[in-house]
Amino acid sequence: MIRTPLRPLARILEARQKGENPDAIERENKRIRHEQMRDSARLRAEGRLFVLGAFFFCAFAVVGARMGLLATTEPVEPRAHAPGAVISASRADIVDRNGNILATNFDTHALYAQPKHMVDPVAAAEGLVKVFPDLDEERLIKDFTGTRKFLWIKKKISPEQKQAVHDIGDPGLLFAPRDMRLYPNGSLAAHVLGGASYGKEGVHAAEVIGVAGVEKYFDDYLRDPANGNTPLQLSLDLTVQAAAERVLWGGMKLMNAKGATSVLMDVKTGEVVSVVSLPTFDPNDRPRPATEGDASDSPLFNRSVQGVYELGSVFKIFAAAQAIELGLVNADTMIDTKGPMKVGGFKIGEFRGKNYGTLSVADIIVKSSNRGTGRMALQIGIKRQQEFLKSLGFFEATPFEIVEAAGGKPLLPKRWTDLSSVTISYGHGLSTSPMHLAAGYAAIANGGYRVSPTLLKQEGPKLGPRVMSERAARDARTMLRKVVSKGTASFGEVPGYHVGGKTGTADKPKPRGGYYKDKTLATFASIFPAHDPKYVLIVTLDEPVETSGDKPRRTAGWTAVPVAAEMIRRIAPLLGVRPTVEPVKEPVITLTSSN
Repeated sequence: MIRTPLRPLARILEARQKGENPDAIERENKRIRHEQMRDSARLRAEGRLFVLGAFFFCAFAVVGARMGLLATTEPVEPRAHAPGAVISASRADIVDRNGNILATNFDTHALYAQPKHMVDPVAAAEGLVKVFPDLDEERLIKDFTGTRKFLWIKKKISPEQKQAVHDIGDPGLLFAPRDMRLYPNGSLAAHVLGGASYGKEGVHAAEVIGVAGVEKYFDDYLRDPANGNTPLQLSLDLTVQAAAERVLWGGMKLMNAKGATSVLMDVKTGEVVSVVSLPTFDPNDRPRPATEGDASDSPLFNRSVQGVYELGSVFKIFAAAQAIELGLVNADTMIDTKGPMKVGGFKIGEFRGKNYGTLSVADIIVKSSNRGTGRMALQIGIKRQQEFLKSLGFFEATPFEIVEAAGGKPLLPKRWTDLSSVTISYGHGLSTSPMHLAAGYAAIANGGYRVSPTLLKQEGPKLGPRVMSERAARDARTMLRKVVSKGTASFGEVPGYHVGGKTGTADKPKPRGGYYKDKTLATFASIFPAHDPKYVLIVTLDEPVETSGDKPRRTAGWTAVPVAAEMIRRIAPLLGVRPTVEPVKEPVITLTSSN
């Protein structure tokens, strides 16, 4: 800014020449300068007032908008937030197909200590050991009298234990609220549910996460608040599951087996209505995984999906069905089953060295002939056999919705030779799980359509691509019915339910190769009712021995079949399957003359 001098020399000299008063010039310049300064100050003050007015306007607008928003929204109860990361503790329930609770949440408390606030650490430690005998008193005293400022004592305590700790009366013993995952049915469906534990933990909340089974598979869904705590509904039927577990446990003990599993599947939807694996556990107190020994000996091992076995003669029906599908045979085609039969330099024999002679395809299944099934497999050929078994799902893990199912991938031969084709046709050389087998039999039972095993309740049939014709499936069902009515599964007959099925007894492999001579896996794969199948039931016993006779019997006909029959007898009425009463033929009465 250029300041104008109050007494400019040029004007002063000019004023003196004219005889004017030079002081008037100075006064005039002062007046002009003061007016300029006043105008500048006024403009500056007006700008400040404008900015201040705009600020107050915006502030009042924000307050007014917030008040209007609060006035138009629903009232919400305020929540207290602790500093740090927010821990989401909510978890949706799990229910069965009828809405019965399988897993839910339970409000409980955890116990922690702040030693610096304790009045009498030694007395507190002694009191805690009386309430929780598993605690180490010396360790507690060391922690309470040391430098620690915080320590967890128990992650879950009961209301009675909480009151007992209250009675100790030490202010350094404090409680943290917790949501505990509760399985009100105990060990029922334990391998399906899996179990839950705590993830992120804080004093005011703890995150409940799934560790196995559906709890882990659907962990994101169960923890997502956006689902509105909508329960996860499974296909299991709690009542049927309880009956199946009771019968299978009794059968396992009666047959002196080390383990057992069963799968009950709806043939048109793939819904697994019941799945049992024994021995079992209580998910409320889930045991630790085994670190040594055979994994299958652990109660955590799920035999229905993780148990990958050579299942034996239950596979023979697939070879017969495919041969009929390809037009190579029909149920009445006669096939020579006499020996000797060698494939790839190996002799193919029959059970206990039997020689059945020439049999029809139906009788090959009824009598369970290895040679007859093997000769059909040779007609089918390697490539077509592979394609058929792959279409039934025997080449990949089942899509069953528990995390353990992904580990149950079938074991296929490294080189698929003619010998492999023959042995696989009667259930050796290819290892699969009972869940795979249930899906394969469901395709036969439903008329030739593949289904995927599922744990989620379905609305209506969920049939996949066709894998065999209706004619081939119908003939296979007829043969399965004959196996029960006059074949190796005669103990599987349940009056009124027309059971059809196939037995399978496979020698158990040794860990380092070869097979045990006195250890078997006995399986009975059944459908019922055979004339209009609605369900598939697979029962497998691990190392069963039936000892009621003079000699121990290990075949499926003596072990797995009676257990499956008792299970069908118990669960069929629960499933709403009405028994069919066959009419009794009236005796023929011949009238004779009394003369």
